[in-house]
Amino acid sequence: MNKKTPNSLPRRKPPLARKGSNLKVPEALPKQYKPSPITKFRETVFKKKPAIQEIVREPTAGGIVFRLSKDKHDIEILLIQDSKNRWTIPKGHIEPGETAKQTAIREIGEEAGLFHINVLCWLGKIHFKYRRLDKLVLMTTQIYLVHSLDLRETPTKEKWMNGIKWFKFSDALDAIEYEDIEKLMLIAKKKIRSGEY
Repeated sequence: MNKKTPNSLPRRKPPLARKGSNLKVPEALPKQYKPSPITKFRETVFKKKPAIQEIVREPTAGGIVFRLSKDKHDIEILLIQDSKNRWTIPKGHIEPGETAKQTAIREIGEEAGLFHINVLCWLGKIHFKYRRLDKLVLMTTQIYLVHSLDLRETPTKEKWMNGIKWFKFSDALDAIEYEDIEKLMLIAKKKIRSGEY
């Protein structure tokens, strides 16, 4: 006698969608594209920038402003904190008809509120480049060594700044955001200590 065991029973085929019916096979449904968080991040960070259409040269000037502490043993450096919280020196664009030295004096007055100053010497120039939309900006900054003469004169910041203060020299080196300015600060320290301007 032929006994049927459960394993020998014929298998049933799944029902097929009939023509004209509204039934669809799930695999045939269109998939909606949802980018992963990593893909979203990549698309945001690495989005294509517009091609550079113009190169712009911007001459600027500023100063490493220093004073001696009351006991005359320590050098203090004035730094400003920009809107992106980076510590730097007072500097700005050279206006038409202005020399770099005149610009440094004007910018220190405008950005720091210091007017009793003496420009001792030119320290050097530094170069920055950055992108502004479809422009490549090449900035050259002339840097001067500037002595603040009045210990009672209090620095005042402009509205766009996040801070302004006097730092001990070693603290200023730690705080400064730009390596090129840091190198000029070390040159400035040698000149101040030796008195050779």
